[in-house]
Amino acid sequence: MDRTDVVRRRKLQKTLKPSWVFAIALGSSVGWGAFILPGDWIKDSGPLGAIIGLLIGALLMMVIASSYGVMIKKFPVSGGGFTYAFIAAGKVWAFICGWFLSLGYISIVALNASAFTLLLKFLMPGLMKTHYLYTIAGWDVYMPEVLIASFLILLFAFINTTGANISGRIQFYFSVLLVGGVVLLGLFTFGFAEQPLENIKPYFSGKQSILTSILVIVAIAPWAYVGFDNVPQAAEEFRFSPRKATMLIVASLFTSFLIYAIMIGLTSWTFPEMAGNSNLWPTGDIVFLSLGRVGLVIMSIAIIMGIFTGLNGFYMSSSRLLFSMARARALPNLFRKIEKKKKTPIWGIWFVALITLPMPWFGRQALTWIVDMSSTGVSVAYLFTCLAAFKVLAWKAEPAGREVAPVKKALSLIGIIASIAFLLLLLIPVSPAALSAPSYILLLCWGIGGGIFYMAMKKRYNSLTQEETEYYMLGKTIESEVMETKKDVHESPLIINGASMTKG
Repeated sequence: MDRTDVVRRRKLQKTLKPSWVFAIALGSSVGWGAFILPGDWIKDSGPLGAIIGLLIGALLMMVIASSYGVMIKKFPVSGGGFTYAFIAAGKVWAFICGWFLSLGYISIVALNASAFTLLLKFLMPGLMKTHYLYTIAGWDVYMPEVLIASFLILLFAFINTTGANISGRIQFYFSVLLVGGVVLLGLFTFGFAEQPLENIKPYFSGKQSILTSILVIVAIAPWAYVGFDNVPQAAEEFRFSPRKATMLIVASLFTSFLIYAIMIGLTSWTFPEMAGNSNLWPTGDIVFLSLGRVGLVIMSIAIIMGIFTGLNGFYMSSSRLLFSMARARALPNLFRKIEKKKKTPIWGIWFVALITLPMPWFGRQALTWIVDMSSTGVSVAYLFTCLAAFKVLAWKAEPAGREVAPVKKALSLIGIIASIAFLLLLLIPVSPAALSAPSYILLLCWGIGGGIFYMAMKKRYNSLTQEETEYYMLGKTIESEVMETKKDVHESPLIINGASMTKG
């Protein structure tokens, strides 16, 4: 291979502030589901069962987030799970992880676009339910929803091409409106209810045991909180120390849980008889009945901000993942091209738009099958991230020069176990959170497609030496990282009698 090509390793511009990265994680984690699904969760598990399940899920995600923090600090580059799978298990597993993760990110872009049309169907049914086209899997498809979803997909593609500083700043403003709207709704409905704490009863669903009620919600944690893992995709663009990444991710997860808890609370403590009914959107009905049109406007703004932050955040993460895979030669060169002035992976962004534009035509039900199936890919990324962190950390000082961090290493081990548990809950047919039959079929088809694509890219992907692959993925070789760790350990300054000395 021409060594001058190695020197020209493409890099992204460092423009993202800590507050923007926090907003990327928070806004990507909290989407339409926090506002649309509380009624379903209460019906399945009860208010307290749903809140406990989401709290446990958030804590497990925080454990996994500690592994992301370890890897971001050591390797602040784009790629996330794809890069970490390479460190943990090599190039083949990196490709598998990247293949499934890319589908997860891209399909969530389309799902957020369709969620906006779902909100409009509730607010303006007369407009949205015109120009009927056809029905797919029981879902009626209308022309307005296709056109509006397509417009949003193109709009956020354009926003992301303007540079990470623009999309990051917008993400922050959207997130402020999102959090502000949820807090106002929670306070107003709590004050409106006569006996809010009494209204929450019964705390759990009577259809099943308390444990099952909680586990059903814990199982959706990878979906409910997916988005915090967008942070490592943006790590190469941090304009601050990567050491802050763990704190930002944990803070975003805790804030995400509070938003979920408030929305479940107001759905149950305002009009308890409506909380688990079969209406299309009980939460929306409850807000309208208690706070009128003003409440519905506040809630609509919060939902729109949740949708927009999801669109923006997953455009950023999916395009960076494609860029990282192309830089490692797992995808064609087109995806590693960077816009000269804005330093954005422009063709990766427009590819995401191109792939997602047909999705609204298939109806929301078919799209949810894809997203449910892609939750498997996200869980696989969690697993490899924890494996990579476990690999690069050490229980105690050793000649290999790995960082000694027994607590973090123990957390990575817990993260491995949690990730495997999430995968089992999704993949074992008898599990209460098992994928639906269509999702299983789509998962198999996507896997077969990945195998075919890998065979086509195998020669190119394997044309790089191990050292060159490490350089393209990580910006340095793993050996150099070990040497830096040894240097940190053995050359940390000591002050003796006022003079600076070094160990060894």
